[in-house]
Amino acid sequence: MEKRIINPWEWQNERHYVQAVEVTQVQGTLYCSGQAAIFPDGTPSDADMKTQFLMAIENLEKLISESGYDPTNIVRLTIYTTAHDEFFANLDTLGEFIKKHDIRSSVSAIEVTSLTDTLKIELEATVVR
Repeated sequence: MEKRIINPWEWQNERHYVQAVEVTQVQGTLYCSGQAAIFPDGTPSDADMKTQFLMAIENLEKLISESGYDPTNIVRLTIYTTAHDEFFANLDTLGEFIKKHDIRSSVSAIEVTSLTDTLKIELEATVVR
């Protein structure tokens, strides 16, 4: 697999994403359903945004790893949140995840009116190898 990052600008760097990722010679692609702050028994969290964000990241990491892929190879991340102000107040949480795995992916953050039950954030990813 080969990745090429396309960034005509630099302003997105502080927001932890790239403008485009070209991937060639892919051996496999993993399309992950939205991962949220759901406990192993299926119970949704009712914690604050940061706590739910961290739990959603843990669930995404587990799904990717157990699928035989590496979070480093996330090429697309879509973030659904019920409150952009709370999400952006916790942007460092995303930054730590990105740095931990040296992820260079395109990212979209979309505010929605609601998610299932008491959820505040959901992470959807595309991973290649």
